[in-house]
Order: sequence, then structure tokens, then C-alpha cells
Amino acid sequence: MDSILHFVRSLYTQDGLEKLIHALGPLTFCGIVSGILFVETGLFVGFFLPGDSLLVTAGIFAGQNNMHVPLLWLLVPGILCAIIGDQLGYWIGRTAGSALYKREDSFLFRRSHLQRAHDFYEKYGWRAVILARFVPIVRTFCPPVAGAARMPYSRYLLFDIFGGIFWVSAMLLGGYMLGSRVPNIGKYLHFVIGGIIFLSILPPIIGLLRSRQSENH
Repeated sequence: MDSILHFVRSLYTQDGLEKLIHALGPLTFCGIVSGILFVETGLFVGFFLPGDSLLVTAGIFAGQNNMHVPLLWLLVPGILCAIIGDQLGYWIGRTAGSALYKREDSFLFRRSHLQRAHDFYEKYGWRAVILARFVPIVRTFCPPVAGAARMPYSRYLLFDIFGGIFWVSAMLLGGYMLGSRVPNIGKYLHFVIGGIIFLSILPPIIGLLRSRQSENH
């Protein structure tokens, strides 16, 4: 866990990430990125991990020729780990069922996050499997909710594969375009990450404001 936290902290500075890539090597770096995606999507402890900013930042450095990080080394294992992680979450929910909603809060689990994902799933139905990929926290807890709701696995798997490919590809390729076309983009990494975080939390904020507005009426 300490290694993961140190890696996450390194993402927010250009020098820190450059040193990390040079110290670990491109292959190990890509493996750690994929591992973090698996933890975020498959384990409750992963709800705090920055999947969106991680992918975009990794894409930026893949787009910079001096970093020697092959895009395919990030893209293929990243997609696989994001999909496999969700499958684990689904089967946890399918096995535990309603017992999940009775669990006490712990470092690895928050019932409020599970309820938030449940409400998201109830609102969007099967579309939630795809849309949840782009919403922090919800993407961690939506797979167990889908499993607990007994969504047919073949249907869940189809939408999850599409969502995993779409999410990872969009984030990585967006970062890659920035890294390859915007000179010295690494100097503005804080702004890029800040923008990603803002866009990630914007949908829940809009949803909250709309719900309050409807309650007032």
C-alpha cells in the first residue's frame, strides 16, 4: 500500500514521474499502471485511486519521445486489467448480494459509496456499466451493485468490455495527443490533472443540484 501511495503522489509532479519511469523502466511502469487500474476497479480499497488522471498522465508521457513509454504497453494491459477488475467486483456482488449493504464501514469499504453506486445503477440501468467508468468512486462500486442486482452476466460482460475499452482508450489516447502535440505539456501537469478531476466530479455535482431543485419544486 505504501508503494501505491508513493506512486500516486509521484503522478502530480513532472520530475517525480520522470524519475519514477527512469528508475523502474517503461515495462515495470506500465505494469504498475495496469495493476492500479485492476485494484481501482476490482477491490473496494481502490475507490481513492485516480484512474482518470493516471491514464491521461501516462498517455502524456507515452506521447513524449524522450520517455520511451510505448503506448501499446499501456493500452492493451490497461484495458485487460480494467475489465478483469470489474469482473471480480461483479462476482463479489453476485456472491455477497444484499449482505454488502449490511457491512460496517472500514478502510476498505464505505456503505455510502455503495449506495451512491446503487442509485446510479437504478437511474441508468444497463447504461450504468459503461457510464460508471467515467465517474470516480462509482466505477469501483458499480460492478458489485450490478452483481448484487443479478444483472445477467453475459449482458454485463458485453457492456463492461465495451466500457473498459472505451474508457481506457479515451483517457490514454487523449493524454497521448497532448503529450505528442503540446510542447512542454509536462510543465502544466497540475493544470491537466486539475481539469480531469473537475470534469470527473462535475456529473455528480450536476445530479445533486438537479435532485435538490426537483425536491424544492
